[in-house]
Amino acid sequence: MAGAKEIRSKISSIKNTQKITKAMQMVAASKMRKAQDRMRAARPYAEKIRKVIGHLRHANPDYKHPYLIERPVKATGLIVISTDRGLCGSLNVNVLKSALAAIRQAQARGEQVRLTVIGSKALTFFRRIGVDISASATHLGDKPQVAALIGSIKVMLDDFRDGKIDRLLLIHNQFVNTMSQKAAVAQLLPVVETGKDAGLQARWDYIYEPSAAEILDGILTRYVESQVYQGAVENVACEMAARMVAMKSASDNAGKFIGELQLIYNKARQAAITTELSEIVGGAAAV
Repeated sequence: MAGAKEIRSKISSIKNTQKITKAMQMVAASKMRKAQDRMRAARPYAEKIRKVIGHLRHANPDYKHPYLIERPVKATGLIVISTDRGLCGSLNVNVLKSALAAIRQAQARGEQVRLTVIGSKALTFFRRIGVDISASATHLGDKPQVAALIGSIKVMLDDFRDGKIDRLLLIHNQFVNTMSQKAAVAQLLPVVETGKDAGLQARWDYIYEPSAAEILDGILTRYVESQVYQGAVENVACEMAARMVAMKSASDNAGKFIGELQLIYNKARQAAITTELSEIVGGAAAV
């Protein structure tokens, strides 16, 4: 019964793998709930500052901040957020496809591309295909901190201020629900329409203290950082949801495979028993 022994070994190996995938599914489900809480906690600030920036865009200050000025696009900057680990289905594939599409569109228009990546998967991918990377941030863990992102964000902000890029895009996974996540592309700079301007007067402005330049520089920088941070925490929630679904699918497939192998094993065992009985009967008849 050499064949039966091999089948038993395969069944045992798949059962061990199934235990691992079930454990990973449970861990991902637990982390997903915490990641969703962090995502929801970050949203009010991100939405409020987006609303303020929307009002600033319609204001008429004497000082016009560079982040609010549209100019001919000769170079595009991208901030791409991926995961540090795999085993999360097609999550990273979707966001990297969106990033590649944005790069190709920019290059087709004759624009240069500068790239900042957050997450090991995006860093490895773009290094492998030979795309120049200006800055990176990896191993943020399940609880991304703004401090870990500021350095990479500042590189792109300095490039925009210095005229090395004329547009800055953010590409990340957007959490729809537990079963669905989609890649999202948003323009960070120059600031575009961020909300409704209903009720605003035709000409108005804020009162700035100490100066419009200092206030606008600070709040616009915080705006970009908040959007990237929101994208990072949302990406973690997407990662955990995708991993939970992927591991559940792997566990279910392992169960089906075990059932099929068990059926093959039973048939092989029955065939072996039949052969042994035939040999015994044949030996008795010969005697």
